[in-house]
Amino acid sequence: MTTQLGGPVTRALPAPDNDEPPERNTGLTGRIVKIVLLGLVVAIAIWAAFPLVANEAWIGLGILVATTAVLLWLYLTPRHIPAKYLAPGTVLLIAFQIFPVLYTASTAFTNYGDGHRGNKDEAVVAIESASVTQVPGSLQYALSVATTGNPATGPLVFLITDPVSKQVSAGDADGLKKIDDATVSSSGKVTAADGYTILNAGQASLRSKEITDLAVPVDGGAIRSSGLSRAYEGKAGRAYDKACDCVRDTTTGKTWTADESLGAFVAADGERLAQGWKVGVGFSNFTRVVTDRSISGPFLSTLVWNFAFALGSTGGTFILGMLVALALHSKKVRGRNVYRLLLVLPYAMPAFAMLLVWRDMFNTDFGLINNLFGLHVNWMGETGTARLAVLLVQLWLGYPYMFLVTTGALQAIPAELSEASRIDGAGAWQSFRRIVLPLLMVALTPLLISSFAFNFNNFNAIYLTTEGGPFPADNPMNGATDLLITYTYRLAFGGSGAQYGYAAAISIFIFMIVGVVSAIAFRRTRAQEEVYA
Repeated sequence: MTTQLGGPVTRALPAPDNDEPPERNTGLTGRIVKIVLLGLVVAIAIWAAFPLVANEAWIGLGILVATTAVLLWLYLTPRHIPAKYLAPGTVLLIAFQIFPVLYTASTAFTNYGDGHRGNKDEAVVAIESASVTQVPGSLQYALSVATTGNPATGPLVFLITDPVSKQVSAGDADGLKKIDDATVSSSGKVTAADGYTILNAGQASLRSKEITDLAVPVDGGAIRSSGLSRAYEGKAGRAYDKACDCVRDTTTGKTWTADESLGAFVAADGERLAQGWKVGVGFSNFTRVVTDRSISGPFLSTLVWNFAFALGSTGGTFILGMLVALALHSKKVRGRNVYRLLLVLPYAMPAFAMLLVWRDMFNTDFGLINNLFGLHVNWMGETGTARLAVLLVQLWLGYPYMFLVTTGALQAIPAELSEASRIDGAGAWQSFRRIVLPLLMVALTPLLISSFAFNFNNFNAIYLTTEGGPFPADNPMNGATDLLITYTYRLAFGGSGAQYGYAAAISIFIFMIVGVVSAIAFRRTRAQEEVYA
């Protein structure tokens, strides 16, 4: 009890027994926003769970359920306020940074790519289905090509009608299943089916290669298309023999034995079937860069050019941007702000579009560069001129950024330092070299490091101007202006067959190179800060 002189006696309220923070009254709007956002999280989790269940990815499903439960618990309790702010960024960091890095690293130790995407059982089915030939006198089915998704990109499905039983079935790469909710025309073709979109003649013709390649596995063979309106059940010319773990040609008797280290069926004469399965290959993707002469030579030349491009782009833009910033730093220059505004225009324009414009400007016959200077230079057809062209484009695109950051750094340097050096008898060059430049480097070195890392992986700068070319006649996969990143992209997504495992290994090389260079540069930056602090 507390006694007050000249006033009533008051009793102090007891302190709460627990230290649970009181729940704040966020109001009706705040509660509605919370409910909507949490409902969105649950909806996304449910949407993501279906493909995980379909593919029996139980580990991924467990991670999804645990993450969703933690987020709901975190935002439905009044405690852990700091965690509420950190959770969204942490989830996005894991989803878009950590997980891709870990997945890329795991892929680098496999043979994952075209011909090695699934497991062994799927490879056997694909081999047998691909060898199917029509048996004389076999049944012909009325065929309608359908999809369960977008007509242009969705997975293809064969809707066939048995000419004897009139039973309608749907078939894809996983097999054949009967369907009941289908409308059949007098010719036997399916015109409508619940859950399927029938492709018209135009849509089907655009995907004719996919339709031709699709084989629906059935006992002893597969069903394949014969045009766009008929299908047949054929017999497999190659069959898997579990006793010898091999694939045998039913006509010639030739066998291909499974090689688990390669993830492929290999014959005695070394012939390998195109369809294999995904297996771990250890460090072979990494050692391939050194041991395979067809790769090591182009890889090393690309690596050297990659360093030259990154250093040239970063150094060139920095020097030009710094010189322009120094020229406009003097108060004697009239209209400095107007000049600065005009000089940063390249930085304000979308680089994606400007790279395409510059590519046309370097055209040999109709380009502005040749016509303006009366030249006839094949800019994109020779190694030296193509490399010079991409460096000039990067100089034009990148110097405004260096001009801006250098201008800001110059304005942060006290003018008294330059005045004191002049009083001591130092010239303009000495003052710049011994005072201004060291202080600039302390401020700008982290930005130069990030610029180097960006240019080392500057995919658009190469792909939108030269597409990596010119290419030598004996190596269409590695061009004269290719960076490691464009070379990796061509390996992974090129038309000659994707090599995701090898491309992932090259990506790790790139990561290590940029990481080592950045670590060394930051170490030198700390040394500079200690000297000029």
